[in-house]
Amino acid sequence: MKVVIFSTCIVDLFFPNVGAAMVEVLERFGCETFMPVKQICCGQPTYNSGYVKATQKVFRNEIDALLSVDADYIVGPAGSCVNMLREYRVLLKDDPEYAEKAKEVADKTFEFSQFLYR
Repeated sequence: MKVVIFSTCIVDLFFPNVGAAMVEVLERFGCETFMPVKQICCGQPTYNSGYVKATQKVFRNEIDALLSVDADYIVGPAGSCVNMLREYRVLLKDDPEYAEKAKEVADKTFEFSQFLYR
């Protein structure tokens, strides 16, 4: 099964060893992992700071990055960031270009431990 790694900016910048360990575990379970290089951040910090409109571009970038690989699942190490990806479905519901893509991202996305449990 193909899994896109949603690295999150916190893991990417401060705890890369956590991301590497997550990849190692997923690969031991037989997953083929991919990490799109164009992902930057889920947008939660700016969105929660009130920059709702400005953050739309970040949402779209993340969606494009995560869907750049035809994978079965998107797995991330941070629950709050994973939840933000799931919120894209609501936040972009009126966007004619991204509403369906946001739903696809939300449906495929799991927090790491949640993914292992299922």
